[in-house]
Amino acid sequence: MSRHGPLGAPVDVTNVLQIKSFRRLWISLSLSSLGDWLSLLALMSLATIYTQGHPAIVQYFAVSGVVILKLAPYLLFGPIAGWLADRVDRKVILVAGDLLRAALYISIPLVGRLDWLLIANFLAECIALFWTPAKDATVPNLVPKRKLEQANQLSLLTTYGSAPVAAGLFTVLAAASTVVAGAVPGLNPDTADVALYINGVTFLIAGAVIFSLSIPKNSHNIPPQQNMWRVIWEGWRYAAGTRLVRGLLLGMLGAFAAGGAVVGVARPFVDTLEAGNAGFGLLFGAVFTGMAAGMFLGPRLLHNVSRRRMFGVGIGVSGVAMIIIGLVPEMVLAALLALVVGAGAGIAWIIGLTLLGQEVEDEVRGRTFAFLHASARVVLLGAVALAPLVAAAVGHQRFSMGEVSYDLYGSSAVLVVSGLLALIVAVITFRQMNDRPGEPVLGEIISALRGTKTRGEAGTQADLPGTFIVLEGGEGAGKSTQVRQLAIWLREEGFDVVTTREPGATKLGMRLRSLLLDRENIGASPRCEVLLYAADRAEHVETVIRPALARGAIVISDRYVDSSLAYQGAGRELSEQEITSVNTWATGGLTPHLTVLLDIPHEQGTARLGEPGDRVEDEPAEFHSRVRAGFKALAEREPDRYLVVDAQQPVESITHTIQQRLRPLLPDPVPDQSEAPTSAMPIVGE
Repeated sequence: MSRHGPLGAPVDVTNVLQIKSFRRLWISLSLSSLGDWLSLLALMSLATIYTQGHPAIVQYFAVSGVVILKLAPYLLFGPIAGWLADRVDRKVILVAGDLLRAALYISIPLVGRLDWLLIANFLAECIALFWTPAKDATVPNLVPKRKLEQANQLSLLTTYGSAPVAAGLFTVLAAASTVVAGAVPGLNPDTADVALYINGVTFLIAGAVIFSLSIPKNSHNIPPQQNMWRVIWEGWRYAAGTRLVRGLLLGMLGAFAAGGAVVGVARPFVDTLEAGNAGFGLLFGAVFTGMAAGMFLGPRLLHNVSRRRMFGVGIGVSGVAMIIIGLVPEMVLAALLALVVGAGAGIAWIIGLTLLGQEVEDEVRGRTFAFLHASARVVLLGAVALAPLVAAAVGHQRFSMGEVSYDLYGSSAVLVVSGLLALIVAVITFRQMNDRPGEPVLGEIISALRGTKTRGEAGTQADLPGTFIVLEGGEGAGKSTQVRQLAIWLREEGFDVVTTREPGATKLGMRLRSLLLDRENIGASPRCEVLLYAADRAEHVETVIRPALARGAIVISDRYVDSSLAYQGAGRELSEQEITSVNTWATGGLTPHLTVLLDIPHEQGTARLGEPGDRVEDEPAEFHSRVRAGFKALAEREPDRYLVVDAQQPVESITHTIQQRLRPLLPDPVPDQSEAPTSAMPIVGE
């Protein structure tokens, strides 16, 4: 079993779960996460039940109060929770936290009062605030450092993946309650009560699992969290001056605001449809199932669509679906459109996180993500609190025209307003981030869904059994070193490997390389550069790459088409579309199976080079900055084909990362080598 990380790199779930201690912690985390989501559904449902017969505004605020009190502890105690959690034995925090939450959730249906529901909910979230950093700090003590990323990704997947499971369980409980009530007169077990009892049991089991673990004592070396409001202020100052980051953060926070408004009125909205607990669980599950589908399937089905454009489109699709749900209140339609809402949000969320990780510099990446998470909580809290006010102000309105009438409920109005907000945000972010102006985005999406060949697909040749790998990056990134390292590893595994480079892998290419790079030669014009590189590439593909792939070899090339798109397209500021057309014709549309981008700041890369540099290496820093940004933009559009690696890491670490990503692409078993392995040209320098 495997999953994929944000950039498409495989996450070996089975591998990390083989560690017994971490597997037990993961079981506990799974049960706790299931309990958290189940409690949210049950408490929102109970808040609605406890306020039946009261004015609409009381019911709305009771439901939103559940969510507000789940978020409030993070605003009130966030800066000190991690610091305190590191000064108390983590095992004690984890076990006591699960046991106390079990007692609190079981007590809610026993007491049966709204005030205690809200108090117990708040106390449970205060406990969770200390439980979470204790859990996060425990993971590095249970898994080797090399598997830590896998463990964290699996934990994140479990945390959000348990939401549709909880929704499905809640829906089943609601259906079972209906059956029991019909079969046994006078017996009507409340779904929310049963869900909270089950919730308490999950926390008890989770605590017992943690108790059986051997967890090392604390090292007391985790600093306290920063003040949330300071993080937000510093993050906004940075984001305001960066167009792409500003667009990403605006879009993600706008989506959170719309989502928060929906959360505030979801349970009363289901009541207007007379769907009760079963309908509430169904809608909740549909949203998260859609989110999972959007995150994992969306980027793969639409892998040829610009990621920057798809970000805004995803938010817009969710907005349109919310508007229709509000205007046409019908349960089956609402459930189907809830899947669409989730799918659009999932696509936007995964693309947003990926783009932030790629575009934000290392030195400010931490504060940017901290700003995103802190701001998201504040925005979500504000939207949840405001939504009931809007719903209560609208109330129940009936519009009549002759014999035709239309009922508009406050919850439906909030859904429509939230959808409009999402649409406005989508339009703004799309305009800020559109990297293909003049090209209709709808046509781009239709082509991707139909499987129409575009750049990136045209060269995938089913009749070529070999594997084509390309290493790209700026000057001094270490491409030739990694080509050698990968070739040694693959040959030891028994594969036929061909290493090559551009320009200069053929006799003609060596002459063209001299014309293009030698400092003594008169510099060619930018358009001439494009044509000379394309001529070298045409000969290279025809005489070296394609024949090797035809016999089943693994071809590793130092540079390919994307270098022209980055250096001549972004660096020389020429038309990317024209460069793509020339190179698609020159190569016959041949596209790599994997492109590894070794990313490094220009200053650090050039510091590795000897003197003097060639004609391209001697270009000014502004040129190389545009080249680096060009490579990153290419990688974000095709994350399934790209692997982005920080080239500042040790050589061995980079090689290991590439090997992990490359393994699933390798033929199995190793093909019979009837021909001796060859290398087109020795790789010299960068």
